[in-house]
Amino acid sequence: MQSTSAPSAAANKTAKVISWSLRGLAAAAFLAAGGAKLAGVPMMIAIFDQIGAGQWFRVFTGAVEVAGAIALLVPATAAFGALLLAVTMVFAVLTHLFVIGGSPVPAILLLLITGTIAWLHRRTFATILDALR
Repeated sequence: MQSTSAPSAAANKTAKVISWSLRGLAAAAFLAAGGAKLAGVPMMIAIFDQIGAGQWFRVFTGAVEVAGAIALLVPATAAFGALLLAVTMVFAVLTHLFVIGGSPVPAILLLLITGTIAWLHRRTFATILDALR
């Protein structure tokens, strides 16, 4: 006779593998992008000049991306890192569409990845909301 918890355990393991894979991929992408912004790579300086918010916004965005990437790699903070980066990517998509032009596809892909990570860790948000009630 097969245990009824076996499919649940297998599904849980699959979700963990997917989560770690997506978190690793997203963390690498955001560490690279955020690091380039913080390092003042000329292309990033030009992009943020085009945005028109000032170079302080480049540094701020880079810091958010690096902090979010680090948060993705810590299981206890992965949900919050994913949410922070997903919101950041919403604004990146809007910036591409309405301000600087260019393809929003990379930002959309990162939005989908970080949104999926947040969804996989939705119990973290539910636990916190329950504690606040």
